[in-house]
Amino acid sequence: MYQATAAEINALRKKSGAGMMDCKKALIEAIGDVDKAIELLRRKGKKIAASRSGQETNQGAVIAKVNPGCTLGTVITLSCETDFVAKNENFVKLANDLAEKALSCDTKETLLNSLLDGISVQDKLIEQTGIIGEKINLSAFEKLQAPFVSFYIHIGNKIATLVGFSSTPVGVEDVAKDIAMQIAAMPPLGLDKKDVPTELIEKEFEIIKDQLRKEGKPEQILDQIAQGRLKKFFSENILIYQAFIKDYKISVADYLRNFDSNLKIVGFRRLSI
Repeated sequence: MYQATAAEINALRKKSGAGMMDCKKALIEAIGDVDKAIELLRRKGKKIAASRSGQETNQGAVIAKVNPGCTLGTVITLSCETDFVAKNENFVKLANDLAEKALSCDTKETLLNSLLDGISVQDKLIEQTGIIGEKINLSAFEKLQAPFVSFYIHIGNKIATLVGFSSTPVGVEDVAKDIAMQIAAMPPLGLDKKDVPTELIEKEFEIIKDQLRKEGKPEQILDQIAQGRLKKFFSENILIYQAFIKDYKISVADYLRNFDSNLKIVGFRRLSI
C-alpha cells in the first residue's frame, strides 16, 4: 500500500495551500500522483462550496492597490464567514493577490475569469473554500483612474479607499494619504452635492422638516430652517465640505486649497466590511 512521505506531503501543501492531513489523504488516494491529488483537493473544495452556498459571508478582507505609475487603483472585498478566517495569513494573502490581479482587469467578471496559479480566480476561490472550510467569494470590485491615485487600508483590512487627483504637484503623496484616510474615517455620500441623488436630498429635507414640527416650529418657517440644517447634512456627508479629520477648523476643500489651489479631487472609492 502506498504511503506518502513527509517530503511529498510538504511539497503538496506548499503547492496547494491545503492542510497536512488533507494533502496526505489526497496523495494516498492518488497513489502519489501529485496532479491527481491536486484535482482531488479541488473536488473537495467544490463539494464544500456547494454545501455552504447558502451561508452568509459577513466577514473578510478589503484590499486596495495602485499601479506603479499611481494612475490606476483597485479595491476589492474578499468575503468569508468568520472573522477568524478573515485574519488568516493565507486568506489575507489571497485577497492581496486578487487586488493585484484586479489592476489588469476591467470588471469583476473579467477578474473571476482570469488566471491565478494556473486556474481561474473563480476556481481558485472554490479550491480555497475546500482548504479553509468556509464559503469564500469576491463580493466587491472597484477601480479608479486619474492623473494621480492613492489608497489607504485601515488596520485589520476592514476598510480600504482609493482617491484620485487632477494633477501631481510636489508633495501630493502626503495630501493624498490624508484624504484617503478621511474617506475611510468619515464615509462620504459623494464628492460634491451633484453626486448625491436628488431623491436622497429630498428625503433628508422632509425628515428634517418632520423633526422641526416635533420641536414645535411654525409651519411657515419650516423650509427656511430646514435649508439651514440641510447645509449641516452636506458638511457631514459631502467630502469636500467635511471637516478635515486632522484639523476640524477647516474643511477638506480648505485643506486642498491651502496646499495647492489648482489641485482637485476627481473621484474616490470606498469599500468596507
